[in-house]
Amino acid sequence: MTNTTPSSIRSFHIDIPQARLDDLRARLAATRWPDGLPGVGWSRGVPVDYLKDLAEYWRTAYDWRAHEAELNAFPQYMTTIDGQNIHFLHVRSPRADATPLMLLHGWPGSVVDFLDVIGPLSDPGTYGGDPADAFHLVIPSLPGFAFSTPLAGPGMDTARMAGAFTQLMARLGYTRYGVQGYDTGSWVAPEMGKQAPDHVIGVHVNAMITFPSGAEGEMDGLTEAEQRRWHRMQNFNDGYLQCNSKRPQTVAYALTDSPVGQLAWTVEKFKELTDPEDALPESSIHRDRILTEVSLYWLTATAASAAQVYYEEMSASTWSEAAADDRAAPGAAHDTGWSDGQGDWAAGSQRSVPTAVLLSAHDVTIRRWAERDHDIVRWTELDRGGHFLAMEAPELLVGDVREFFGKVR
Repeated sequence: MTNTTPSSIRSFHIDIPQARLDDLRARLAATRWPDGLPGVGWSRGVPVDYLKDLAEYWRTAYDWRAHEAELNAFPQYMTTIDGQNIHFLHVRSPRADATPLMLLHGWPGSVVDFLDVIGPLSDPGTYGGDPADAFHLVIPSLPGFAFSTPLAGPGMDTARMAGAFTQLMARLGYTRYGVQGYDTGSWVAPEMGKQAPDHVIGVHVNAMITFPSGAEGEMDGLTEAEQRRWHRMQNFNDGYLQCNSKRPQTVAYALTDSPVGQLAWTVEKFKELTDPEDALPESSIHRDRILTEVSLYWLTATAASAAQVYYEEMSASTWSEAAADDRAAPGAAHDTGWSDGQGDWAAGSQRSVPTAVLLSAHDVTIRRWAERDHDIVRWTELDRGGHFLAMEAPELLVGDVREFFGKVR
């Protein structure tokens, strides 16, 4: 590792113009609200009364400048790799021999996801841990998300993201490092291991999605828990996925013009994917943290660019042909968006470096399908926590990351 910063990397500081914040408040105040049906709760989307209350809090009580300062407390940088702007946090541990670790978010997340784990991972001694478990952290915004914009062009799938991030780690002088990711990051992280196996010492993922391949007998012998996971996956409301993967540009006009539209689009995912599922998302994640996520999408106008990765992975013609083959295969799923366009997010033949999988109570990962595609050396199942584990139960994520990399480092 080198302590010098290449000239191709420049410091970055978030400073949203006040006029943009004033415009946000004016738009929130002028929202044209639809009627809501009484007695249907969340079954048909975000309830009007709930969203009105949250939007008013966003307009009158939420303090973007305070959360902007929270982000700016960490060193941030920009660089350009193969024409793509990459924004990232780079938090060095006080311990010089700390293990480099990249943290990768998903949709609808951002670098904000990891704010509660930065301290415990980079400086464990201060947080009651073993100083030997320290990490130098690199936390990028995925291409198309927040400040990693604009997209350099079409084709920015998870493989290209992985290639950009392995170049980023090399540019920072890291030759041996780990990668942790969830959601979209759980696809990018193993791909980094495949592309740079001599440099990636291990991959840790949570909120991983696994797919059947259509092989005969692959549904036989699923445990009760796995059957519940597969049932939940097949019956998940994938309306957002269909829009993101098939018409990301069209839906983005509403999200980019209406802050309440962006708020509803995002908070519905926090409601459906946090634990417990029948509670409001604020019971798992503070509403200010949720609003910081939403604000980043709104203030950077990245509803369209952040959704493009779904299109790249699930709707290109080659992926559509592969999906058609899967649907015709024995045991393939039917009538679910997960199988209608799973594309490159489906089973792969190339195995990755040593990999740890952490399952929250909400996750739908099927072990045998994960082991088919990855070199799984650690498997941990939790009885609590949801999709956004770094925000919902950061101590559980930190503990598992420490234990895994303590063995592979």
